[in-house]
Amino acid sequence: MDIKQLKYLDTLVQTGNFTKAAERLNIAQPALSQSIKRLEQELGVTLVDRGANRTTKSLSLTAEGQALHQHAKLIINQLAQAEAHIKAMANLTKGEVRLAVPGMLGSFYLPSRLMAFRHKYPDLKLSLFEGGTRDTLRMLQQEEVDIAIITAKDLTDEFDSHLLLKEQMVVAVGKHHPLAKSSSVSLEAFFEHELVLFKQGYFHREWMLKQAERLGLEVNIAFETNLINLIKQVVAQEYGITSVLEMAIEPHDNICTKPFSPPVFLDLHIAWKKQRPIDQADKAFVSFLLQNR
Repeated sequence: MDIKQLKYLDTLVQTGNFTKAAERLNIAQPALSQSIKRLEQELGVTLVDRGANRTTKSLSLTAEGQALHQHAKLIINQLAQAEAHIKAMANLTKGEVRLAVPGMLGSFYLPSRLMAFRHKYPDLKLSLFEGGTRDTLRMLQQEEVDIAIITAKDLTDEFDSHLLLKEQMVVAVGKHHPLAKSSSVSLEAFFEHELVLFKQGYFHREWMLKQAERLGLEVNIAFETNLINLIKQVVAQEYGITSVLEMAIEPHDNICTKPFSPPVFLDLHIAWKKQRPIDQADKAFVSFLLQNR
């Protein structure tokens, strides 16, 4: 039994006889009769009562034929819906982009780009998951999202990726902080001060703690939070200093940014799992971001 036979049966019921059904299907009547007969043989039942209503030549189904026709209508309808769904996805009039991003990118890099993408593809749904770099990587590995922005350090052979941006990591201090007068800040000088850090699971915290360990220096953590705006307020009021991506500090924040000496840059990649190819909506989003870096 195949979909063609089910469509033949449905057309036969709709038209009421073999002659009209064959005309609608654009096939010869004997070919239609043989197809229905083969279907009956495959199932071991009679579907069409060929002895009924000979005078009016109208079609009559047996009980088995009526039961099969009910299933046939459902299958034909579901097939049509599936075809329409896939075509809509291919034409980017239907679909969903599930994206995981680190907190700072979600707050400062993506908003304008997300709105621009939404304007270009108004029928696509955007689902954004924001968190620490560890959360972002975990969600991608566990396929809770389809694409994610991760650090170069987290790239492995299981991912396909494109470099999205290279962003400088800077020291953020209050405008009256002693380091505000410096043209750049060494790691040794950075760790002499009380720090405001993200909690565990964020790349910036991991990176700073590893640098301190490498230099054999103590880390004085004065404040921990994952709220970037709270971090900036603490820094602006000079209760501590921190390190963030340069994009996170805005003119109205009342904060000075200084490059590290030597400069430190973070490579961020947009990635997806090789074994789970991304769909047309995700491809459109990746392409859009790469064109609007």
